[in-house]
Parts: sequence; C-alpha cells; structure tokens
Amino acid sequence: MGQRVAGAGWRIVLAVGLVCGIGLLPWLTHTDPAYTVLKARSAEREPTPEVLAGIRRQLGTDGGPLHVLTGWFGGLVRGDAGKSWISGGDVLPGVLQALGASLLLMGVALVVAVVTAGLICLRTLRLGARRRLGGRRGGGNVSAVLASLPEFLVASVLATVVGVQWGWLPALGWYGPQWTVLPALTLGLPAGAVLGRLLDDLLPGAFGEPWALAAAARGLPGRTIARQALRRCVPALLPNLGLFVVGLTGGAVAVEQVFDIPGLGRTTLQAALAQDLPVLQAGTLALVLLAALAAGTTRVAARLLTGPALRDGALSSLHRPAPPAGGLLPLLYGGVLLAVIGCGLARDPLALDTGERLRAPSLGHPLGTDALGRDLLARVGHGALDTLLLAAAISTAALLVGVLLGLLPRVSAPLVDTVNAVPPVLVALLVTAVAGSGAATPALAVGAVAWAPLAAHTSSLLRQERATLHITAGKALGAGPVHLLRRELLPAVVPPVLRHALLRLPGVALALASLGFLGLGAQPPSPEWGLLLAENQPYAERAPWSVLAPAAVLALLGALAVSAAGALRRPSRKGLPRTGDRVPRPSVPATEREPAGAR
Repeated sequence: MGQRVAGAGWRIVLAVGLVCGIGLLPWLTHTDPAYTVLKARSAEREPTPEVLAGIRRQLGTDGGPLHVLTGWFGGLVRGDAGKSWISGGDVLPGVLQALGASLLLMGVALVVAVVTAGLICLRTLRLGARRRLGGRRGGGNVSAVLASLPEFLVASVLATVVGVQWGWLPALGWYGPQWTVLPALTLGLPAGAVLGRLLDDLLPGAFGEPWALAAAARGLPGRTIARQALRRCVPALLPNLGLFVVGLTGGAVAVEQVFDIPGLGRTTLQAALAQDLPVLQAGTLALVLLAALAAGTTRVAARLLTGPALRDGALSSLHRPAPPAGGLLPLLYGGVLLAVIGCGLARDPLALDTGERLRAPSLGHPLGTDALGRDLLARVGHGALDTLLLAAAISTAALLVGVLLGLLPRVSAPLVDTVNAVPPVLVALLVTAVAGSGAATPALAVGAVAWAPLAAHTSSLLRQERATLHITAGKALGAGPVHLLRRELLPAVVPPVLRHALLRLPGVALALASLGFLGLGAQPPSPEWGLLLAENQPYAERAPWSVLAPAAVLALLGALAVSAAGALRRPSRKGLPRTGDRVPRPSVPATEREPAGAR
C-alpha cells in the first residue's frame, strides 16, 4: 500500500510540474509577449516602453512567474483559458473544436491501425493455429515499407492522386465522414505496421505456452487457440497503444497541414509559430489530459485482460529462445543503403546547374536532379549524415534510457505517462516557443520522448515476466533478486525491447524528417531528408523521382530495421522445445472422448 501511495505521489508531482511549465510559457518565452501582441494587432503603432508596459499589464505578464501562473490557473478554474494574443478572441472554444476534429481523426486512424496490424499478423496466426509456426514471420517486408513511409509524403500522394486526379474521395477540408478516410489511412497504416510487428514478435511465444500445447493436443479448434493467443499478447502492447493515441492526436501536424484539417496539431503549430502562447498552452493542456486518460484506460484494460495471473505468478514467458529469421537480408539491405550513401558522399550536394533542373534519372544523375539542378544522389548521401546518424544516436540513447527506467517501473511509469502527453512535434513547438527554431530543435524534441515507448515496453514485459512460473519457482528455491534479474529477467526482456528499438529507428528518422518538413529544424541549403521532401513536394507530380528518392531510402532503412530485428533472436538450445515444433496429438481411448457437442 505504501508503494502505491508513493507511486501516486510521484505521478502527481510530475503532472503538477508539467502543468506548471505549461502555465509559465509566457514567462519562459524568449520574445516579449507585449511586442508579439502589438505587432499582431496594431503593426503601425510605435513599440514605446509605455505602450509595451500597458500591454503587459493587460496580459497579466508584468507581475513575475507566480503572478502569471496563478492568473492562468485561476482562469482555468473559471473555465477561461485566456484570450488569443493574435485575434483577441476566447481560446477555449477554438481549442475544443480543434480537439474534437483530432479525436474523430484519431478514432478512425486507430481502426485503420488495428486492421493493418491484424493483416500483418494474419499469417503468423494461421501458422500458429495449425501448429506449424517456425522462424519466419508474416508481413515483414510490407510492414517495413508501411512503417518507413513519411506520413506527409503519403498524405501528399493520396491527396493528389486519389483525391484530385481520380476524384474518389475528398482531399481538402473537414466537412463530414468522407473527409476522414484519406487522412486516417495516412496516419493508421504506419502505426498499424509498428503495432503489427510488435504483436507478431510476441505471438510465437504465446503459441508455445503449455496451455496452447495442451489445447492443441486436446483437439480444440485452431481459431480458438489463435484468439486466446492474441488475447494473451495484447496486454504487453497496450502501453504503446496509449502512446499512439497521443501521437495520432497531437503529432498529426503534417497530415493536418496537407489535408487542411482544423485539428489540434495544426492549431498548436500555428500558435507556436505566431507566438500565440495562450492557444499553445490550451492545446498542450488538452494533450496532457488526453494522455492521462489513455494511460489510465490502457492500464486498466491490461489488468482486466491478464486477470489474477499477474498477482498469482501463474504466467509463462512469451520470450523463449526462437530460431533467427532473415539472417542474410540485413546484410543485403545494409549493403545497398551503404552503397547509396557512399556514392552520394562522393558528389557535391550544393552544386547548382539550372540547365539540369528536374532531370529524370540518368547515368550522370542516377536519382535525377531537383528544382535547382542539384544532384539528388549527392543530397541523399550527405543528408544521411544529418538524419541517419542522428537517428541512430538518438535510438541508442533512447534504448539505454528506456531499459534502465523500465526496470524501475514505480519511477518510470508516472514519467512515461507524463512524457506520453507530449509528442515530438509538440516538444519542438514548445522548444521553438521558448528558445526559437534551430538545427538542434529536432534532436532535442525527438530525443526527449523517444525513450518513452521503450520504457513502457520494458516495464510491461518485466511485470509479466515476474509473474511467470519459473520466476516463482526460482524465488522458492532461494534465488536472490540480482540473480533473477541477471539470469532470467534481463535475457527475457532485453531482446524484444532491442528489436522494438530497431523497429523504431525508421520512426525516429521520420520524426526528424517531419520536423524538417514543417520548418522547425535545419534550414536550406541543408540536405536533411525532411527538407529534401519539403523542397521537392511541389514538383511530385511533374518529377516524382525528386520525392521518391529520399522516400525510397527511408523505406530501405525500414526494411533493414525489420530484417535486423528478426535476426536478433537467441537460437533454440538443444533439448528445448521450439515454437515451430509440431505437437503430436495423443491418442485418446474412445470411452474417454468427449461428445462433439460438449466442446
């Protein structure tokens, strides 16, 4: 009971700290709020000290941080989130309307994500139900491509081709259910690909558990076993599903920009760029409350699905040794990626040739040229130094921090719930609002939140692993905590989290690219991949190679991550049953068989 009270207190402290930070944004900003308001409302007035002081008194920012914070809290208690510094209107109605649009989009995108994850795991479910599950997994290449496609690029292609050229669905605006289809597909397909890969990683262990083997030997239908195996694996994924909820709401800025959706992400982006901090405060607070609701819901759902097994120590481990998959594919994908980068590094990414504008791929320019006649192969190769190496460094740091904090769930769980409230785009917006935009903004924003999914995954696996039968038996035989952690818990938890980190590597690169696409990171003429896509997007219809080149490299990175994750599996030890072993059905005397209708 005392530990639960301490955990609740730590959660409250973090939540209060985050909310106070949001309330102090007008005091923390690097620009004078009075100057921002004067410039927006009356650009012709002279910014004299007297005029600026009067505006500060009107805004309530002249009394120090405590005065700013208490004034903001007092307004929230009265249902008043303040007035926009730009328009002068009430903030709350506009933010609530934007939140409603984002929640509707998030709900439809989650449906798309769940369906996509199910399709990716379909082959594994079928093979597991037939007791023929081996080292191969289903949907590897498909999920790699889906998870690696930039959302803003998919949004542009769907809006241009499906919405404008074919006219099948509306592409721009937000006027009814039909307008949700294309943006929901854009958001749901990559999220479903990641969820599908994580679920596909757990299913073989579920099919190899004693209950599944006994059910197969007893002759229960394969569909029943597959359904129970799915239910067995879902609790470990629910914390990450909560992260997706916030990401699909506040992190859908680029998609909302392309499809002209008045959602919360786009509203906060415009407010941050315009220094309209009351709108940014209200939008961030809405995301914090949504994250708290999502975290609490997923935690309750995980306990309901798992039942009393966590308390009684009656689970078996899902992460048993398994045959590695795709040993040669990582080498192939890695070799191709290194070859592309190496060839690009040998060329000049800034050399201009206006006579070679938007040239198709040729021997002289294998990936074509951009709108200024610059070689795309050179820009992709040099952009890897800005994007790929930074993504690898951020992913490595996130893995270390995620595992260390995940091993301390009472400390990390409230912290994960707090960080979960702030997707990378919103962190970048807050950094931009406080310190301005710069080359370090994307790294700070992505690195600040990249560890949270890995910590949530680690703590979720650790909680289930500690409830397994062999851990209970080890404790009964006198094994100490250090021995159990080093010999049992870490070997079971670290490999799936490492595979998860590899699957997240393209997502980190995409997050960096998305911030560059939104203009919150590196600036031209940098060859950063997000800038490449942003610069060439207007020419996608006339010169598709200009956007397909960086997109193809991102897809190749995703294929490399998925294949490398499949290869990082401990080989089965001799004498241990593998999940791919076919289980013989024992012979049951006719007198002991149940009637068909009793099943």
